[in-house]
Amino acid sequence: MREILDRQRAAFMAELPVSLGVRKDRLKRAAAMVSDHAARFCDALSEDFGHRSREQSMIADIAASVAPLKHALRHVDRWARAERKPLTFPLGLLGARGEVEYQPKGVVGVIAPWNFPVNLVVSPLAGVFAAGNRAMVKTSEYTPVVAALFEELAPKYFAEEELAFVSGGPEEGKAFAELPFDHLLFTGATGIAKHILHAAADNLVPVTLELGGKSPVVVGRSADLGRATERVAIGKMMNAGQICLAPDYMLVPSEKEPEVVEGLIGAASRMYPSLLANPDYTAVINDRHFARLTEWIDDARAKGAEVIQVNPANEDFSASNARKMPLHIIRNATDEMTVMQEEIFGPVLPVRRYDAIDEAIGEVNRRDRPLALYYFGSDEAERRRVLDRTISGGATVNDVIFHVSQEELPFGGIGPSGMGAYHGEVGFRTFSHARSVYRQPLLDVHALAGLKPPYGKATWRAIARQMK
Repeated sequence: MREILDRQRAAFMAELPVSLGVRKDRLKRAAAMVSDHAARFCDALSEDFGHRSREQSMIADIAASVAPLKHALRHVDRWARAERKPLTFPLGLLGARGEVEYQPKGVVGVIAPWNFPVNLVVSPLAGVFAAGNRAMVKTSEYTPVVAALFEELAPKYFAEEELAFVSGGPEEGKAFAELPFDHLLFTGATGIAKHILHAAADNLVPVTLELGGKSPVVVGRSADLGRATERVAIGKMMNAGQICLAPDYMLVPSEKEPEVVEGLIGAASRMYPSLLANPDYTAVINDRHFARLTEWIDDARAKGAEVIQVNPANEDFSASNARKMPLHIIRNATDEMTVMQEEIFGPVLPVRRYDAIDEAIGEVNRRDRPLALYYFGSDEAERRRVLDRTISGGATVNDVIFHVSQEELPFGGIGPSGMGAYHGEVGFRTFSHARSVYRQPLLDVHALAGLKPPYGKATWRAIARQMK
């Protein structure tokens, strides 16, 4: 891995400056690598998951990878322009000039997760390549078929000095994080992110962390419950809930809780009238995660929760080894239950009650700051209060997850849910170095500004101007 990094950095330095033509060519090749082999990627995804909806893979992994690359192609000319900045009086009048130039950093490391193992590899490359960098990618050991496909296809589109893939388990991941990249992007669990930061710190590598957390859904009294419950069910059951932005728990007015539960059951049943043989519904990634989710459901039930399994076809999941898990709604969930302590990352949805909106806000604020917050309702004052009184990486109003698909909105977390952001122009900035360039006029500015000894009245006039 170190040899690949050294070759990439040497090639990068030899190429400087990286032209817009080269950047656009890399963006086009990255898009072609995915779109030319979309069917093979969908097959690989399904094999790694045990089963994965082909349409979902096309939407969330294939199209969602190509779209950011195409967006960057359309806008990179504007993003890369130097920005003229105003100067301290009277330097601008005397002919001085100041601007910010956006330089590529060099080699960017990308550590990708298993839940969207194509999208969360390729979509960051939009900003990485648009900014003029090269990239090394560490794929997840939980999706080895996808990883092997990337390693097979990438050399057909890129020289290894431009884009390289490496695979392996925790030891390889640790070694990758310890490399002296010019920037490192990690998408994954908060606990692992702490080790990533420690590893990167030894080389002072700037890091962007895209993590997760318990993203809440606040349902206001003014919400259209039919629409709200359907949209929450869509977001919670997509990829079987294995999404960092999935709605993790719901906060609903006490008197509306039965209607919310019925709405969730109805929406899930309409979309997935059966599950085991349903090609639209994705499996849990592996036996370990399936066992974890089962243990958490059992823990909630043992501690007094009412657990509702949404199983409209009355299928026998215990007799199947397909790792298909139906939506489980957890009523009366308490803080003692694991489902209210950890990010769930599966089709399990606790529903909690509140009496006043400030109770719901307090519930959100006493937990770690989440990656996303979702509010449903038409009461503008209440909506504003929820957004103003909480802090989250991003937010969607009257739906879930959608803010991540908007390329010009920054995507990132805050605190335990992440550090930094990317997507669109923000991604270009993240993977660029903003270098200040100041051009001095030919005049003797030092004498005019009173900076040249011996100091006197001109010096004090300059000081007075500066302090204003």
